[in-house]
Amino acid sequence: MSNFTTTVNEFVLMGFSDTRALQILYSLLFFLIYSAGLMGNLLIVIATTFDRKLRTPMYFFLRNLSIVDACFISITIPQASINSLVNNRAISVTGCAAQIFLMIFMAYVEFTLLTVMARDRYVAICHPLLYPVIMNPSVCMQMTLTCLFTGLLYAGFHTSYTFQLSFCQSNVIHQFFCDIPSLLKISCSETFSHTLSLLVPTLVIGIGCFVFIATTYISIFSTVLKFPVKEDQRKAFSTCFPHIIVVSLFLISSSYVYLQPPSDSGSIKDIILSIFYSIIPPFLNPIIYSLRNEQIKGALKILMKRKLSLNK
Repeated sequence: MSNFTTTVNEFVLMGFSDTRALQILYSLLFFLIYSAGLMGNLLIVIATTFDRKLRTPMYFFLRNLSIVDACFISITIPQASINSLVNNRAISVTGCAAQIFLMIFMAYVEFTLLTVMARDRYVAICHPLLYPVIMNPSVCMQMTLTCLFTGLLYAGFHTSYTFQLSFCQSNVIHQFFCDIPSLLKISCSETFSHTLSLLVPTLVIGIGCFVFIATTYISIFSTVLKFPVKEDQRKAFSTCFPHIIVVSLFLISSSYVYLQPPSDSGSIKDIILSIFYSIIPPFLNPIIYSLRNEQIKGALKILMKRKLSLNK
């Protein structure tokens, strides 16, 4: 590397295409996905907030998950869509740091909430008589606050540690949003310790949560298979399988992006996989978790009828 380097004042994000027509097409497509995901999550928040029948631990965690999803999907897609429309991919260093902090924070809270929800399903199915005692409102609030507080610490550590690096000469981030693996790739500092600091906590938290969820569902399935009524088995499985699908999709795609060496990142495959953990789960969660739930749909119908009657 030359002794002469220039300090980076802004970064340039990678687009999905260099063709103007495709840029506009992708922008509109992602805006539609964003609108649908945001609307679905907001409907769940409204239904679980105003319907008293849905004030149970399960719907409390669903409401929190929907709030996180609405925020998560708002961090990347609006800016990526606007950048494609105006053909301006620049982002300031401060804006990049803020985006990384929020992405890590929301991803951490999302995954830990999914872990807590596995615990909630385990208690509800395996210990139904003790469910109101074990999952009381105080415990649910403490679990949620723990997810938020530890998420702030986790995101703050990684963001501050990453921006101690020096960035010189190249400022092109090979992603449609700022993320740590892409920044490590373009840094002119020694990045081994930073890579290690990213891998170790991610592995500990990811594997820990995955093992907890896996063992929880093994216990759930063994209990469900003992149900004498097939309809009860079907209902129990219908609430568990969507959870497993979302957790698997989120964990596999995010692990691939964040656990690979920085030298291997930056391909179009990484961008596609980033979509699978940053856009698809917040978009699909309202559909597979709640909008197919009869209680949620019933609550939304009641709220719509009340709204129409007030307008009249």
